[in-house]
Amino acid sequence: MDASFGTVWEAVAAALPAAVAISEPGRDYTYAEFEERAARLASALVSAGVGPGDKVACYQYNGAAYLETVFAAFKIGAVPVNANYRYTSEELSALLADADTAALVFSGELTANVTHAARHLPRLRLLVRTGDAPGGVNGPQTPELEDVIAAASPRPAQPRPGSDQLFMYTGGTTGRPKGVMWRLAELQASMSAGLFLRLGVPEPPGTPAEAARIAATLRAEGRAPAVLPVVPFMHATGLFTAMGTLLAGGRVVTTRPGPLDARHVWETIASQRVRTLVVAGNAVCQPLVDELIAAEQAGRPYDLSSLNSVTSSGTVLSDRLKRALHERASVTITDALASSEGGPFALAVTSSVADLPARFFPVPAARVITLDGKPVLPGSGAVGVLAFSGPIPLGYYKDDAKTTTTFRTFDGVRYSMPGDLVELEPDGAIRFLGRGSGVINTGGEKVHPQEVEDALLAHPDVTDAAVVGVPDERWGERVVAVVATANSSLTSEELREAVRRRLAGYKVPRAVVLLPRLPRTPTGKLEAAEVRRIARASPSPP
Repeated sequence: MDASFGTVWEAVAAALPAAVAISEPGRDYTYAEFEERAARLASALVSAGVGPGDKVACYQYNGAAYLETVFAAFKIGAVPVNANYRYTSEELSALLADADTAALVFSGELTANVTHAARHLPRLRLLVRTGDAPGGVNGPQTPELEDVIAAASPRPAQPRPGSDQLFMYTGGTTGRPKGVMWRLAELQASMSAGLFLRLGVPEPPGTPAEAARIAATLRAEGRAPAVLPVVPFMHATGLFTAMGTLLAGGRVVTTRPGPLDARHVWETIASQRVRTLVVAGNAVCQPLVDELIAAEQAGRPYDLSSLNSVTSSGTVLSDRLKRALHERASVTITDALASSEGGPFALAVTSSVADLPARFFPVPAARVITLDGKPVLPGSGAVGVLAFSGPIPLGYYKDDAKTTTTFRTFDGVRYSMPGDLVELEPDGAIRFLGRGSGVINTGGEKVHPQEVEDALLAHPDVTDAAVVGVPDERWGERVVAVVATANSSLTSEELREAVRRRLAGYKVPRAVVLLPRLPRTPTGKLEAAEVRRIARASPSPP
């Protein structure tokens, strides 16, 4: 459909004004409230000089404010941009500069990290804070979201086309995050077919009015989704799931900001009658399963009667955890191989323990091909790359070279090929071999080794460094550094803290192996296999 998400949400809000759109701890927001608050924020953006094509960054925890910011940007044709709330101040400033950001809406708890951007990025025309800053933090003087909304008049709805955009920044396969550019029409098409089919609607809507009618019907018949994304909105899985839920007139449920509180998640599922839980592999699901088992053993099992599906994307979800969920709830688990650049490429769907072990099969729009576009045959033993030919992004913002590498055309068909290496089993199932570029996927977060190596080499006592991903039951991979130093008193923890001061916490090596020198050939080339052997032999952190 050639319409912005904002235009569709406006139509849904007009059809379902009293229905709850967002439930966060302590407060529900109806569709009418969601629309009006976004319209007021849109007016404030326009008053600050923000307009079509300008970038509006969300540096926030999950909550209604995040979605209101996205909706407000859509209303004026601005481009929402995600900013990882784990970023340090310098990492945040670098992303905002790369995106040419005009406005920033940020969680009050993150105020300290915004100071650097406020001082160094003159392009920023408006900064808005959601909630209070921590006591003692002196950040930039910025208006609070509630005050901004109260002071502005709602901007009248003005239809926007599907050519408007959203940027999804991803760690991807390079050290510097890349802004994946989605046209909203393609993004809608990417999520709509599967979304509406799962809800019993054979064809996705073709107009905003039709979308509103379908949403009203789903709500009236009790089929509208009620979704709890435990994963952050700053990642594609969380945000796109929430956007699709609102497209269908459903309800997005959020938990308290902060570290994962498994007990709070299960209590929220029970009290809010959540139907779909969205996780990101073992890193998120392991604590949830641990809490389920602990609650059972303590004689206080959780009410899971409303839950009918669990979706995972971004990193591996093991059969062991799937089994635990199937044994405790009547759920369908959909494990997706997907990326910010498109997809899903392949799905592993299980409805009971009898379906285990889970196996991935390509979706109809996916292919396994060689780098020169030749098909890989099932059972051939050949290694190929996952490629998706459905609705895909325009490319990467300000990076034509990377766009050309990832988005390629063969025989007139344009594919998204982020670099996932796979083999095809004789029956067409996929065996995932990893990301060819060497990117480390730890709990759904992407870490480029070079970035961490650079941080380590900045330490005066480090003479050489190599960073690799080591298989990890919970995180999928953990970051391990093998470092050369002549200083016998240098400690692993000292180096970890040095990296932590420069990079986000998830990029900090979970183990650092200290050696007098790294294994290199006489020509100076790193012996990668030996480095990986050393890293794998390092003790697993508790």
